[in-house]
Amino acid sequence: MAFTLYALIQAVILGVNAVAVLHEERFLSKFGWSVDQNVGGFGEEPGIKVQLISLARSVQTVMRVPLIAVNAVCIVLLLLFG
Repeated sequence: MAFTLYALIQAVILGVNAVAVLHEERFLSKFGWSVDQNVGGFGEEPGIKVQLISLARSVQTVMRVPLIAVNAVCIVLLLLFG
């Protein structure tokens, strides 16, 4: 398989799908990546861990419906063009 733009797009979609299916209570809280455990003080800049958790939550909220459409298009393209 050659390294093409389509392969790169598929890799990005796969990564977004992986973030979208992470469940906070079942998976992330086991490793201490729950939002409740990372409450900072007033005026403190959030750390990288809190920023990654909020990014995962944002991806789950915003990208749910568009991911269904994008995955469907990728499946159709793979069926048509191999």
